[in-house]
Amino acid sequence: MMAALSEDRRDQPKDLNYFWNELNMAQKFSVAELQRFGYELAFVRRSPSFSMAVLRAGDRIAAVDQDGQIDTEPKVIIRH
Repeated sequence: MMAALSEDRRDQPKDLNYFWNELNMAQKFSVAELQRFGYELAFVRRSPSFSMAVLRAGDRIAAVDQDGQIDTEPKVIIRH
């Protein structure tokens, strides 16, 4: 019996709408504010009790938690 191979989600291209639809209203307001400063939504990390949007602007990253709080120096490890 062959083991099923799981696909790595990082290899699948996602459009902005995919990640935007993963955000709650508080996160959408904060992400829109960061976009005014050149940040782009990179991905959303989710678990049953946690949601965090991660944005990039060149070398800079920012995170928005489930309450819409912005952290411009998050302790996030981004895999390449």
